Amino acid sequence: MKIICSKSELAKGVNTVSKAVPTRTTMPILECILIDASANEIKLMANDMEIGIETVIEGTIEERGVIAIDARFFSDVVRKLPDNDVTIETDDHFHTTITCEKANFNIVGRSGEDFSYLPVIPRNEPVVISQFTLKEVIRQTIFSISDNENNKLMTGELFEIEGNRLKVVSLDGHRISIRNIELKESYEDKKVVVPGKSLIEISKIIPGSSEEMVNIFITSNHIIFEFDRTTVVSRLIEGDYFKIDKMLSSDYETKFTINKRELLDCIDRATLLVKEGDKKPIIMNITDGNMKLKIQSAIGSMEEDIEIDKEGQDILIGFNPKFFIDALRVIDDETVDLYMVNPKAPCFIRNEEESYIYLILPVNFNTAG
Repeated sequence: MKIICSKSELAKGVNTVSKAVPTRTTMPILECILIDASANEIKLMANDMEIGIETVIEGTIEERGVIAIDARFFSDVVRKLPDNDVTIETDDHFHTTITCEKANFNIVGRSGEDFSYLPVIPRNEPVVISQFTLKEVIRQTIFSISDNENNKLMTGELFEIEGNRLKVVSLDGHRISIRNIELKESYEDKKVVVPGKSLIEISKIIPGSSEEMVNIFITSNHIIFEFDRTTVVSRLIEGDYFKIDKMLSSDYETKFTINKRELLDCIDRATLLVKEGDKKPIIMNITDGNMKLKIQSAIGSMEEDIEIDKEGQDILIGFNPKFFIDALRVIDDETVDLYMVNPKAPCFIRNEEESYIYLILPVNFNTAG
Protein backbone atom coordinates (compact mmCIF):
# COMPACT_ATOMS: atom_id res chain seq x y z
CA MET A 1 0.00 0.00 0.00
CA LYS A 2 1.15 3.55 -0.68
CA ILE A 3 -0.91 6.64 0.07
CA ILE A 4 -0.18 10.38 0.21
CA CYS A 5 -2.31 12.88 2.11
CA SER A 6 -1.89 16.16 3.96
CA LYS A 7 -0.90 16.07 7.63
CA SER A 8 -4.01 18.11 8.56
CA GLU A 9 -6.37 15.71 6.76
CA LEU A 10 -4.67 12.67 8.30
CA ALA A 11 -4.68 14.23 11.78
CA LYS A 12 -8.38 15.06 11.51
CA GLY A 13 -9.19 11.49 10.46
CA VAL A 14 -7.04 9.89 13.16
CA ASN A 15 -8.55 12.14 15.82
CA THR A 16 -12.06 11.22 14.68
CA VAL A 17 -11.68 7.44 14.68
CA SER A 18 -9.45 7.23 17.76
CA LYS A 19 -12.61 7.90 19.85
CA ALA A 20 -13.53 4.25 19.17
CA VAL A 21 -10.19 2.73 20.22
CA PRO A 22 -10.68 0.78 23.47
CA THR A 23 -8.59 1.77 26.50
CA ARG A 24 -8.38 -1.87 27.61
CA THR A 25 -8.92 -4.95 25.48
CA THR A 26 -7.86 -8.58 25.25
CA MET A 27 -7.73 -8.23 21.43
CA PRO A 28 -4.53 -6.36 20.40
CA ILE A 29 -5.87 -5.75 16.88
CA LEU A 30 -8.56 -3.48 18.36
CA GLU A 31 -5.81 -1.21 19.73
CA CYS A 32 -5.08 -0.32 16.10
CA ILE A 33 -6.41 2.15 13.58
CA LEU A 34 -7.09 0.50 10.23
CA ILE A 35 -6.06 2.29 7.04
CA ASP A 36 -8.08 0.81 4.18
CA ALA A 37 -6.98 1.98 0.75
CA SER A 38 -8.16 -1.18 -1.02
CA ALA A 39 -10.79 0.62 -3.13
CA ASN A 40 -10.99 4.15 -4.54
CA GLU A 41 -10.90 6.07 -1.25
CA ILE A 42 -8.81 6.19 1.90
CA LYS A 43 -10.78 5.03 4.93
CA LEU A 44 -9.63 5.16 8.54
CA MET A 45 -11.41 2.93 11.01
CA ALA A 46 -11.48 1.97 14.71
CA ASN A 47 -13.79 -0.38 16.55
CA ASP A 48 -14.10 -1.40 20.20
CA MET A 49 -17.06 -3.74 19.42
CA GLU A 50 -19.50 -1.37 21.18
CA ILE A 51 -18.88 1.64 18.98
CA GLY A 52 -17.16 1.71 15.58
CA ILE A 53 -16.11 4.82 13.65
CA GLU A 54 -15.14 5.06 9.99
CA THR A 55 -14.13 8.23 8.18
CA VAL A 56 -12.97 8.96 4.64
CA ILE A 57 -10.02 11.31 4.14
CA GLU A 58 -8.77 13.11 1.04
CA GLY A 59 -5.55 11.80 -0.46
CA THR A 60 -3.90 9.94 -3.32
CA ILE A 61 -3.72 6.16 -3.50
CA GLU A 62 -0.57 5.17 -5.40
CA GLU A 63 -0.77 1.51 -4.43
CA ARG A 64 -3.85 -0.15 -2.94
CA GLY A 65 -3.75 -2.04 0.31
CA VAL A 66 -4.78 -2.29 3.97
CA ILE A 67 -2.74 -1.92 7.17
CA ALA A 68 -3.48 -1.74 10.90
CA ILE A 69 -1.24 0.51 13.02
CA ASP A 70 -1.13 0.85 16.81
CA ALA A 71 -3.54 3.74 17.48
CA ARG A 72 -1.71 5.47 20.31
CA PHE A 73 1.62 5.45 18.52
CA PHE A 74 0.12 6.44 15.17
CA SER A 75 -1.82 9.30 16.76
CA ASP A 76 1.32 10.63 18.51
CA VAL A 77 3.40 10.41 15.31
CA VAL A 78 0.81 12.18 13.16
CA ARG A 79 0.34 14.96 15.71
CA LYS A 80 4.07 15.72 15.76
CA LEU A 81 4.73 15.58 12.01
CA PRO A 82 5.45 18.83 10.10
CA ASP A 83 2.49 20.49 8.36
CA ASN A 84 3.06 18.98 4.94
CA ASP A 85 2.17 15.94 2.83
CA VAL A 86 2.55 12.57 4.54
CA THR A 87 3.41 9.37 2.67
CA ILE A 88 2.48 6.02 4.22
CA GLU A 89 3.94 2.96 2.51
CA THR A 90 3.80 -0.73 3.47
CA ASP A 91 5.33 -3.96 2.19
CA ASP A 92 4.13 -7.59 2.21
CA HIS A 93 5.43 -8.10 5.76
CA PHE A 94 3.47 -5.12 7.13
CA HIS A 95 6.60 -3.01 7.57
CA THR A 96 5.32 0.53 7.39
CA THR A 97 7.16 3.72 6.51
CA ILE A 98 5.68 7.09 7.44
CA THR A 99 7.47 10.00 5.75
CA CYS A 100 6.90 13.74 6.01
CA GLU A 101 9.55 16.23 4.87
CA LYS A 102 12.77 14.97 6.56
CA ALA A 103 11.00 12.83 9.19
CA ASN A 104 11.01 9.13 8.44
CA PHE A 105 9.42 6.50 10.75
CA ASN A 106 9.82 2.75 10.17
CA ILE A 107 7.39 0.65 12.19
CA VAL A 108 5.77 -2.78 12.10
CA GLY A 109 2.05 -2.77 11.39
CA ARG A 110 -0.46 -5.62 11.49
CA SER A 111 -2.48 -7.42 8.90
CA GLY A 112 -5.77 -5.70 8.21
CA GLU A 113 -7.43 -9.07 7.67
CA ASP A 114 -7.66 -9.62 11.42
CA PHE A 115 -9.40 -6.29 12.01
CA SER A 116 -13.08 -6.21 13.01
CA TYR A 117 -14.71 -4.08 10.34
CA LEU A 118 -17.89 -2.18 11.11
CA PRO A 119 -20.90 -4.48 10.79
CA VAL A 120 -22.74 -4.32 7.48
CA ILE A 121 -26.18 -3.10 8.50
CA PRO A 122 -29.12 -2.58 6.16
CA ARG A 123 -30.04 1.10 6.10
CA ASN A 124 -33.72 1.93 6.02
CA GLU A 125 -35.18 5.43 5.81
CA PRO A 126 -32.90 7.81 7.74
CA VAL A 127 -34.11 10.14 10.46
CA VAL A 128 -32.63 13.51 9.45
CA ILE A 129 -31.58 16.08 12.05
CA SER A 130 -29.12 18.97 11.94
CA GLN A 131 -25.63 18.45 13.38
CA PHE A 132 -26.21 21.42 15.68
CA THR A 133 -29.46 20.00 17.08
CA LEU A 134 -28.00 16.55 17.73
CA LYS A 135 -24.93 18.00 19.44
CA GLU A 136 -27.13 20.28 21.59
CA VAL A 137 -29.56 17.49 22.53
CA ILE A 138 -26.67 15.34 23.75
CA ARG A 139 -25.13 18.27 25.68
CA GLN A 140 -28.47 19.06 27.31
CA THR A 141 -29.16 15.53 28.57
CA ILE A 142 -25.95 13.49 28.84
CA PHE A 143 -24.99 14.75 32.31
CA SER A 144 -27.82 12.83 33.96
CA ILE A 145 -26.96 9.34 32.74
CA SER A 146 -25.69 6.98 35.43
CA ASP A 147 -22.15 5.61 35.52
CA ASN A 148 -23.34 2.56 37.48
CA GLU A 149 -23.01 -0.45 35.18
CA ASN A 150 -25.36 -2.48 37.43
CA ASN A 151 -28.28 -0.88 35.64
CA LYS A 152 -27.29 -0.73 31.98
CA LEU A 153 -30.43 1.13 30.91
CA MET A 154 -29.46 4.09 33.09
CA THR A 155 -26.06 4.31 31.35
CA GLY A 156 -27.82 5.08 28.07
CA GLU A 157 -30.31 7.56 26.66
CA LEU A 158 -33.74 6.85 25.31
CA PHE A 159 -34.26 7.97 21.70
CA GLU A 160 -38.00 7.81 21.01
CA ILE A 161 -39.51 8.84 17.70
CA GLU A 162 -43.24 9.38 17.33
CA GLY A 163 -44.29 10.92 14.02
CA ASN A 164 -42.35 14.18 13.70
CA ARG A 165 -41.21 14.26 17.35
CA LEU A 166 -37.93 13.07 18.80
CA LYS A 167 -37.75 12.66 22.56
CA VAL A 168 -34.36 12.12 24.22
CA VAL A 169 -34.34 11.06 27.88
CA SER A 170 -31.64 10.32 30.47
CA LEU A 171 -31.92 9.53 34.17
CA ASP A 172 -29.77 8.34 37.05
CA GLY A 173 -32.29 7.69 39.85
CA HIS A 174 -32.06 11.22 41.29
CA ARG A 175 -32.99 13.31 38.26
CA ILE A 176 -34.39 13.09 34.75
CA SER A 177 -33.45 15.17 31.69
CA ILE A 178 -35.79 15.34 28.69
CA ARG A 179 -35.50 17.15 25.36
CA ASN A 180 -38.35 17.18 22.87
CA ILE A 181 -37.41 18.05 19.29
CA GLU A 182 -39.71 18.72 16.36
CA LEU A 183 -38.42 17.02 13.20
CA LYS A 184 -38.98 18.31 9.67
CA GLU A 185 -40.54 15.01 8.53
CA SER A 186 -42.68 12.31 10.12
CA TYR A 187 -41.17 8.86 10.69
CA GLU A 188 -42.18 5.39 11.73
CA ASP A 189 -42.37 5.13 15.54
CA LYS A 190 -39.18 3.83 17.15
CA LYS A 191 -37.87 3.50 20.70
CA VAL A 192 -34.23 2.56 21.42
CA VAL A 193 -31.65 3.08 24.18
CA VAL A 194 -28.28 4.39 22.96
CA PRO A 195 -25.18 3.94 25.18
CA GLY A 196 -24.12 7.21 26.79
CA LYS A 197 -20.48 6.45 25.94
CA SER A 198 -21.32 6.38 22.22
CA LEU A 199 -23.21 9.68 22.43
CA ILE A 200 -20.35 11.36 24.30
CA GLU A 201 -17.90 10.34 21.54
CA ILE A 202 -20.31 11.45 18.79
CA SER A 203 -20.73 14.86 20.41
CA LYS A 204 -16.92 15.26 20.42
CA ILE A 205 -16.47 14.60 16.70
CA ILE A 206 -19.62 16.07 15.16
CA PRO A 207 -18.83 19.57 13.83
CA GLY A 208 -22.18 21.00 14.98
CA SER A 209 -23.13 22.97 11.87
CA SER A 210 -26.74 24.16 11.76
CA GLU A 211 -26.81 23.75 7.95
CA GLU A 212 -25.27 20.28 7.71
CA MET A 213 -27.38 17.23 8.51
CA VAL A 214 -26.92 13.90 10.27
CA ASN A 215 -28.63 10.78 8.91
CA ILE A 216 -29.65 8.42 11.71
CA PHE A 217 -30.50 4.81 10.89
CA ILE A 218 -32.05 2.61 13.58
CA THR A 219 -32.19 -1.19 13.51
CA SER A 220 -33.10 -3.71 16.20
CA ASN A 221 -29.50 -3.94 17.49
CA HIS A 222 -27.65 -0.88 16.19
CA ILE A 223 -27.91 2.85 15.60
CA ILE A 224 -25.90 4.49 12.82
CA PHE A 225 -24.99 8.18 12.60
CA GLU A 226 -23.74 9.45 9.24
CA PHE A 227 -22.39 13.00 8.86
CA ASP A 228 -19.85 14.64 6.58
CA ARG A 229 -17.77 11.62 5.45
CA THR A 230 -17.93 9.85 8.81
CA THR A 231 -20.01 6.87 9.94
CA VAL A 232 -20.51 5.92 13.58
CA VAL A 233 -22.11 2.57 14.43
CA SER A 234 -23.14 1.85 18.00
CA ARG A 235 -24.72 -1.17 19.61
CA LEU A 236 -27.99 -0.48 21.41
CA ILE A 237 -28.72 -1.33 25.05
CA GLU A 238 -31.31 -4.09 25.30
CA GLY A 239 -34.36 -3.83 27.51
CA ASP A 240 -37.47 -1.73 28.05
CA TYR A 241 -36.72 1.79 29.18
CA PHE A 242 -38.37 3.22 32.29
CA LYS A 243 -41.95 4.47 32.01
CA ILE A 244 -41.05 8.15 32.13
CA ASP A 245 -44.59 9.48 31.63
CA LYS A 246 -45.65 8.04 34.99
CA MET A 247 -42.92 10.09 36.70
CA LEU A 248 -44.00 13.37 35.10
CA SER A 249 -46.78 15.45 36.56
CA SER A 250 -48.32 18.76 35.57
CA ASP A 251 -49.70 19.29 39.10
CA TYR A 252 -48.01 21.90 41.26
CA GLU A 253 -48.68 23.89 44.43
CA THR A 254 -45.87 26.40 43.84
CA LYS A 255 -44.63 27.92 40.60
CA PHE A 256 -42.03 30.62 40.35
CA THR A 257 -40.09 32.35 37.58
CA ILE A 258 -36.49 33.36 38.21
CA ASN A 259 -33.56 34.81 36.30
CA LYS A 260 -31.53 31.77 35.25
CA ARG A 261 -28.11 33.41 35.43
CA GLU A 262 -28.79 34.82 38.93
CA LEU A 263 -29.90 31.44 40.25
CA LEU A 264 -26.98 29.60 38.61
CA ASP A 265 -24.39 32.07 39.91
CA CYS A 266 -25.90 32.00 43.39
CA ILE A 267 -25.81 28.18 43.62
CA ASP A 268 -22.31 28.20 42.15
CA ARG A 269 -21.15 30.58 44.90
CA ALA A 270 -22.82 28.43 47.54
CA THR A 271 -20.89 25.34 46.46
CA LEU A 272 -17.63 27.04 47.49
CA LEU A 273 -18.58 25.85 50.98
CA VAL A 274 -19.00 22.22 49.88
CA LYS A 275 -16.00 19.91 49.71
CA GLU A 276 -15.78 17.21 47.05
CA GLY A 277 -17.89 14.26 48.17
CA ASP A 278 -19.87 16.27 50.76
CA LYS A 279 -23.61 15.96 50.43
CA LYS A 280 -24.68 19.33 51.77
CA PRO A 281 -28.00 20.48 50.30
CA ILE A 282 -28.90 23.97 49.22
CA ILE A 283 -32.08 25.04 51.02
CA MET A 284 -34.58 27.19 49.15
CA ASN A 285 -37.08 29.19 51.17
CA ILE A 286 -39.63 30.39 48.62
CA THR A 287 -42.03 33.16 49.62
CA ASP A 288 -43.90 35.89 47.74
CA GLY A 289 -41.47 37.80 45.54
CA ASN A 290 -38.36 36.31 47.12
CA MET A 291 -36.28 33.16 47.37
CA LYS A 292 -33.75 32.89 50.18
CA LEU A 293 -31.06 30.36 49.31
CA LYS A 294 -29.00 28.96 52.20
CA ILE A 295 -26.19 26.45 52.57
CA GLN A 296 -24.33 25.37 55.69
CA SER A 297 -21.26 23.12 55.93
CA ALA A 298 -18.23 22.46 58.13
CA ILE A 299 -16.48 25.34 56.35
CA GLY A 300 -19.18 27.91 57.07
CA SER A 301 -22.54 29.15 55.85
CA MET A 302 -23.95 31.42 53.18
CA GLU A 303 -27.33 32.88 52.35
CA GLU A 304 -28.53 35.02 49.48
CA ASP A 305 -31.84 36.54 48.37
CA ILE A 306 -33.07 36.46 44.77
CA GLU A 307 -36.18 38.17 43.43
CA ILE A 308 -38.77 35.81 41.97
CA ASP A 309 -42.24 35.95 40.49
CA LYS A 310 -44.26 33.38 42.47
CA GLU A 311 -47.74 31.94 42.40
CA GLY A 312 -49.11 29.39 44.85
CA GLN A 313 -47.86 28.20 48.23
CA ASP A 314 -44.71 29.14 50.14
CA ILE A 315 -42.27 26.21 50.33
CA LEU A 316 -39.04 25.27 52.11
CA ILE A 317 -37.17 22.60 50.15
CA GLY A 318 -33.63 21.22 49.78
CA PHE A 319 -31.66 19.95 46.78
CA ASN A 320 -28.28 18.60 45.74
CA PRO A 321 -26.66 21.80 44.33
CA LYS A 322 -24.78 19.91 41.59
CA PHE A 323 -28.02 18.66 40.04
CA PHE A 324 -29.36 22.20 39.78
CA ILE A 325 -26.10 23.53 38.33
CA ASP A 326 -26.00 20.76 35.68
CA ALA A 327 -29.54 21.53 34.50
CA LEU A 328 -29.30 25.33 34.58
CA ARG A 329 -26.01 25.36 32.65
CA VAL A 330 -27.59 23.78 29.58
CA ILE A 331 -30.75 25.92 29.49
CA ASP A 332 -30.40 28.86 27.12
CA ASP A 333 -33.46 30.83 28.31
CA GLU A 334 -33.00 34.06 30.25
CA THR A 335 -35.62 33.10 32.82
CA VAL A 336 -36.72 29.65 33.99
CA ASP A 337 -39.97 28.35 35.48
CA LEU A 338 -39.79 25.98 38.46
CA TYR A 339 -42.74 23.88 39.60
CA MET A 340 -43.00 22.25 43.06
CA VAL A 341 -45.67 20.30 44.94
CA ASN A 342 -44.22 19.75 48.42
CA PRO A 343 -40.77 19.31 50.09
CA LYS A 344 -40.82 15.55 49.37
CA ALA A 345 -41.88 15.71 45.70
CA PRO A 346 -39.74 16.36 42.62
CA CYS A 347 -39.09 19.86 41.31
CA PHE A 348 -39.65 20.40 37.58
CA ILE A 349 -37.80 22.96 35.49
CA ARG A 350 -39.60 23.26 32.17
CA ASN A 351 -40.62 25.77 29.56
CA GLU A 352 -44.17 26.26 28.27
CA GLU A 353 -43.58 24.26 25.09
CA GLU A 354 -41.94 21.49 27.16
CA SER A 355 -39.04 21.36 24.69
CA TYR A 356 -37.00 20.73 27.82
CA ILE A 357 -38.00 19.18 31.16
CA TYR A 358 -35.62 18.64 34.07
CA LEU A 359 -36.88 16.72 37.09
CA ILE A 360 -34.80 16.91 40.29
CA LEU A 361 -35.61 14.97 43.45
CA PRO A 362 -35.38 16.93 46.70
CA VAL A 363 -33.24 15.85 49.66
CA ASN A 364 -33.99 15.78 53.37
CA PHE A 365 -32.31 18.37 55.56
CA ASN A 366 -32.27 19.48 59.15
CA THR A 367 -34.32 22.68 59.48
CA ALA A 368 -32.46 23.50 62.68
CA GLY A 369 -29.25 23.72 60.60
